[in-house]
Amino acid sequence: MDTVRRRLRSGTVLLGGMGLLATALTACSSAPDKRCVDRDSYRLAKGYKVVSDKNCKATKVSVNGAWYYGGKKKGSWVDGGSFTKPSKGSGSGGSSHGGVHRGGFGGGHGSSGG
Repeated sequence: MDTVRRRLRSGTVLLGGMGLLATALTACSSAPDKRCVDRDSYRLAKGYKVVSDKNCKATKVSVNGAWYYGGKKKGSWVDGGSFTKPSKGSGSGGSSHGGVHRGGFGGGHGSSGG
C-alpha cells in the first residue's frame, strides 16, 4: 500500500512540474502578432488595412507598407497595436522605470522639499 501511495505522489509532482514548464515556455516564447499594413489606409472606426507581407519586404511596391505589432484583427483591418517593434523581455509595458511602482500619495520619484 505504501508503494502505491509513493507512486501516486511522484506522478502528481511530475505532472504538476510539466504543467509549470509548459506554462513558462509558452509565456516566454509568445511573440506579438506582426502584420504588414498600409500606413495610408487608416480609418478611425477600422484601423489599418492589412496587406500582403511582400509590401513590407520589397522596396518597389505601390503600397506604403509597414510592420504593425499587436492589435486586434477584424476582417482585413487591424487596430490597437503599434508600429514600434517591442523589445525582448518588455514585460513592464515599455516603462523605463521598472515594473512595480510603490509609494504613497502620488508615488512620485522626487523629494518633497522641506
